[in-house]
Amino acid sequence: MELSEKALPPMENGEVVFEAPWQSRAFGMARAMCEKGLFDWDEFRESLITEIEKAELVMSQPDEQYHYFDYFLAAMVSLLNEKGYCLAPELRGKEAVLANRPHGHDHNSVSYTH
Repeated sequence: MELSEKALPPMENGEVVFEAPWQSRAFGMARAMCEKGLFDWDEFRESLITEIEKAELVMSQPDEQYHYFDYFLAAMVSLLNEKGYCLAPELRGKEAVLANRPHGHDHNSVSYTH
């Protein structure tokens, strides 16, 4: 699963660097979807390169930094939409619902009854 230089994730000491938990989850989801055959890694890589190139076109400064995993996620959404697995508006709606949840909402203790 090689990526061209343009589409390489941020690396340190040979390992992918994630700045937030959602980034590692997105990375894992893309790999899992690839392994399940929803798309192949080359398709994803091309979608990622396209998203990065689109971002570069609108950057105001040539040395302006882009946020790699934002484009990684956009590439995944674009590919899922293109393949008809989940349409982008549907994903955006789910994204908004999840974003509005309070911090720690899913970390409540669960009580079990016997």
